[in-house]
Amino acid sequence: MTATGTFAPRPGAAPLGRMIRAQAALETRMLLRNGEQLLLTVVIPTLLLVLFSTVDIVDTGEDKAVDFLAPGVLALAVMSTAFTGQAIATGFERRYGVLKRLGASPLPRWGLMTAKTCSVLVTEILQIALLTAIAFALGWSPHGNPLTVLLLLVLGTAAFSGLGLLMAGTLRAEATLAAANLVFLLLLVGGGVIVPLEKFPEAARTVLALLPVSALSDGLRDVLRDGAAMPWADLGILAAWAALGLGAAARFFRWE
Repeated sequence: MTATGTFAPRPGAAPLGRMIRAQAALETRMLLRNGEQLLLTVVIPTLLLVLFSTVDIVDTGEDKAVDFLAPGVLALAVMSTAFTGQAIATGFERRYGVLKRLGASPLPRWGLMTAKTCSVLVTEILQIALLTAIAFALGWSPHGNPLTVLLLLVLGTAAFSGLGLLMAGTLRAEATLAAANLVFLLLLVGGGVIVPLEKFPEAARTVLALLPVSALSDGLRDVLRDGAAMPWADLGILAAWAALGLGAAARFFRWE
């Protein structure tokens, strides 16, 4: 106490920006310390990229396999972090009452969601840096505008984050765990990540092309492999999923 009725440091909530940064750093550390999340977000995409680029298992066309696989694995990495990992982690935080307590803290609820989004973005940057380095070592030769790639990744992150938060905020934690992993496996097989969509029947291909992971992987492939300027159709699909997912999550998310 420095004077009558005066305390140092002054009591009260920290500035909002500092609270969000601190929560984002905490969320990132928790994610990187979780072995199961690291397996999902780093190990599996890396193994898939190395295995299918070096072993002739799937016919990916006349070009080098890594040129087809690298964009798809980048899309998978975004999905694993923004959707699967975030849905599972948030679902169990909701079950154990963590979200309820954080929601009653000086950090506003939108600030908590902002911190979670920042944590997802930091993790994705680490994933993309690692996968890009491995792809270059495997002989990858990307093309296209980096800003277009960034736009695709941001829209993909928004779409998957909205869907992940919607699942975590409406289902029980155990159901979220099962559903998120099932969706991850189904989209890994049928989302154009490893197996080209051209290998599927035409009727199924029309439906699969509308999935967010298909739009993200195809858009990244059009830019990074074929040098396309702006894949408007894929951007439109991702924007629609982002609006739908984030809007539904904001409307139906339950904190406890």
